[in-house]
Amino acid sequence: MSNFRKTQQTQEETEIQGQVERITYANEDNAYSIVKVSVAGNRQLVTVAGNLLSINPGEVLRLKGTWFNHPKYGEQFKVNSYTSITPATVSGIEKYLGSGLIKGIGPVLAKRLVAKFAETTLDIIEQTVERLKEVDGIGEKRVSMIKSAWVEQREIKDIMLFLQSHGVSSTYAIKIYKHYGHNSIEVVTSNPYQLATDIYGVGFITADKIAAKLGFAKDSPLRAESGILYVLHQLADEGHVYYPRELLTDECMKVLDIERELIKQAMDAAASARHIVIDEINGSENNAGNKAVYLAKFYTSETSIAANLKLLLTTISTPYVFDEDKALQWVQKELSITLAENQIQAVKMSFNRKVLVITGGPGTGKTTIINSIIKIYKRLGQRVLLAAPTGRAAKRMAEATGDDARTIHRLLDFSPKDGAFKRTDKSPLDADLIVLDEVSMVDTILMHHFLKALPPHATLILVGDIDQLPSVGAGGVLRDIIDSGVVAVVRLNEIFRQSQRSLIVVNAHRINGGEFPILVNDMEQNRDFYFLEIDDPETIVERIVSLCKDRIPEKFNFDPFRDIQVLTAMYKGQLGAVNLNAGLQNALNPKGMEIIRGGRVFRTGDKVMQLVNNYDKDVFNGDIGKIVSINTEDQEITVNYYGKAAAYDYTELDEITLAYAVTVHKSQGSEYQAVVMPVHTQQYIMLQRNLLYTGVTRGKRLVVLLGTKKALYIAINNNKPRHRYTYLKERLR
Repeated sequence: MSNFRKTQQTQEETEIQGQVERITYANEDNAYSIVKVSVAGNRQLVTVAGNLLSINPGEVLRLKGTWFNHPKYGEQFKVNSYTSITPATVSGIEKYLGSGLIKGIGPVLAKRLVAKFAETTLDIIEQTVERLKEVDGIGEKRVSMIKSAWVEQREIKDIMLFLQSHGVSSTYAIKIYKHYGHNSIEVVTSNPYQLATDIYGVGFITADKIAAKLGFAKDSPLRAESGILYVLHQLADEGHVYYPRELLTDECMKVLDIERELIKQAMDAAASARHIVIDEINGSENNAGNKAVYLAKFYTSETSIAANLKLLLTTISTPYVFDEDKALQWVQKELSITLAENQIQAVKMSFNRKVLVITGGPGTGKTTIINSIIKIYKRLGQRVLLAAPTGRAAKRMAEATGDDARTIHRLLDFSPKDGAFKRTDKSPLDADLIVLDEVSMVDTILMHHFLKALPPHATLILVGDIDQLPSVGAGGVLRDIIDSGVVAVVRLNEIFRQSQRSLIVVNAHRINGGEFPILVNDMEQNRDFYFLEIDDPETIVERIVSLCKDRIPEKFNFDPFRDIQVLTAMYKGQLGAVNLNAGLQNALNPKGMEIIRGGRVFRTGDKVMQLVNNYDKDVFNGDIGKIVSINTEDQEITVNYYGKAAAYDYTELDEITLAYAVTVHKSQGSEYQAVVMPVHTQQYIMLQRNLLYTGVTRGKRLVVLLGTKKALYIAINNNKPRHRYTYLKERLR
């Protein structure tokens, strides 16, 4: 037996040295990795496990640790500490450079560099990088990219080691470096809580752990103020525009574990610094006590919405005289339609109301009313603008009306460079009539910017379905405007004859009215709504995959990527979006070039969704696209959104997620040819009438529900939407 084998049998800390051959597993959140290492004296690769930060194949590691026998995977070396040594062999250097370490060098270029410079390759990159131009195909631009990437990765490594020792994952370490550059360590050391504000994905909890390791006291004013802002942001994510002061104090005490008096002092300090606003709101039926605490931007937005709506309502339009009855006769002939009595009343109201809300479910004639109004206004020579909150909703609006419709961001001319809208009260929109669709999706902050840019003489028509889920962002703007009683509202309840043939429309209205839907369980029948009763969640997942891959494309001639969308109530769990995406990806897109990041697999051809607004890329939360290329040399993934390409650096991949399955919340404002949706008691916490109704109404030509009648019954009978603290209704009154 060799000395090497003797060492393996001891439990004492020992040292080995070897070259990383491949990385079997890497968790980007905590840097725990499992790697295969070639060690001199051992014929087989050694399995090494432990916290190995941002290592690359080809790297030589000097490792300290202990041997142990894993019950499933056999003998492994458990790392306690390690140092990285630059590889010295030609094969090591090639593997090292080809691993994606340096942006601008992929496996092919690494091979050519090593073929030219052999063992001196790394020295040349370090000291005389211009010599790389001696290799065919490398020009000034590529040399420049390699040079800056080499310097950056060296600096990132130092910052990573510092941040890793304070509990920050390698993914966030790169983001922190990109945001603060050379000042990263200084910023983190002086105010770690700044990370929670500045870096997407780093929350207060992570920042708090770093602060504790850096010696910040639990009761420090900086921690208390940051904690209050964190709690308010969390509450905003739940939909609240403000939170009652006493209840907020209770929440902060739970999170921060400090005295009530310290929190009150920190609140006053945050208010003095104008980070928050503490407002007296006597008479609110929602408030416990009479002090409301707002994040400053929400206070500004809510008060601005109220002020601008009041301005619209009280400003007289430029009068124009015409015969309303003749206009109605003309538009019906022009569109080859016959308007129902309630539709005629709605069109007439648009002529003498400054602000009008039109609300109703599918098949109730909202589009017909809007088309009629637009036609008449244009015939009168009025300037008309159409908008919706998302790209998909705007596209639907344009298709339904035959007119140009834009997203609110495009309508208001958002400038990524400045991070601001160019259209404001100083430079208002040039329009006489503005129609905004899918208003249930519009949150408080976006509505503030929208109304701010409206010319006071204009007529505003707000269109939406009040019974859908409220906006993902904070507030309940459409409901508050309707409930305020200060704006004219047209409620459409009657389903038109042509829509009565659709079981999707009929069942959507039955669900919304608290009635059990008409269930068809035989997919051989020629209907557009089916319910497949399956009790076992694992079987539901398998059936969803087979429906999307084979059954629905074969029977209905729908494209699995373009036409079919799986919707689910939750993100996690067996019937959650994450698990469903894994199964659907493997069935629908099993091959193709791929990259693995933090346990997530992205492949060329994958259907993905943008998770946050990214104004630089001109892509927004909820946009769905397809991965068209993965560039290992430039470390970029390119996604095609509606014919528009967006490139993502590997460090930005937490901004996208697989979208074969998405949550119902993320589907708002969208319409799909076919919707497949699990409804099971495993999703109990999310089973609500408005969620089920929203999911069903996303389907245009087919809806398939899978699950249990019990879960359907629970959802239909749970008609208590989660309460949101807003004060807009009272401000409008």
